[in-house]
Amino acid sequence: MKTLGTHNYFTYILTNKNKTVLYIGVTNNLHDRIKYHEENKKNSFPFKYKCFYLIYFEYFSEITQAIAREKQLKGWKRDRKEELIANFNPNWKFLNNEI
Repeated sequence: MKTLGTHNYFTYILTNKNKTVLYIGVTNNLHDRIKYHEENKKNSFPFKYKCFYLIYFEYFSEITQAIAREKQLKGWKRDRKEELIANFNPNWKFLNNEI
């Protein structure tokens, strides 16, 4: 993954294989974070619901911005989240191999 600046923070949305569950998180390394969700924390929400597929992300240079966006998105209803994803990734393509 290319470095975009001195600091890299991301708000991201993962889904499961059938795209029925959405998980929103924040990280400074998307690739490692997705791998972490797949391999660790057996009691975590992403592991329990098999949310390992990246379908949306936003870049921020400040962690406070990324956290604020994560909180905002978590407050949205499902249909608004789906619209956001569709505008960014119309086919809800799994982006794991593109990061």
